[in-house]
Amino acid sequence: MQATDVEEIIKKQIKNIDVRVQSDGSHYQIIAISEAFSALNPVKKQQLIYGCLNSYIMDGTIHAVIIKAYTPDEWSAIS
Repeated sequence: MQATDVEEIIKKQIKNIDVRVQSDGSHYQIIAISEAFSALNPVKKQQLIYGCLNSYIMDGTIHAVIIKAYTPDEWSAIS
């Protein structure tokens, strides 16, 4: 699965999200920026992304994921 495939899977399930994915085989690094994360703690933010990818993790298509999820304000503060 390509990084662009993972991006599209997430974008289809979370509206108005900016997602960037880097891939090294079945290992993915994801940066996600969305207002959908506003009321969520860091664990809940990651769970939202994992929920989009769960079937691919379960079937082994995706082996490992590193997720960094931010609100737009959080992203502005660090970028």
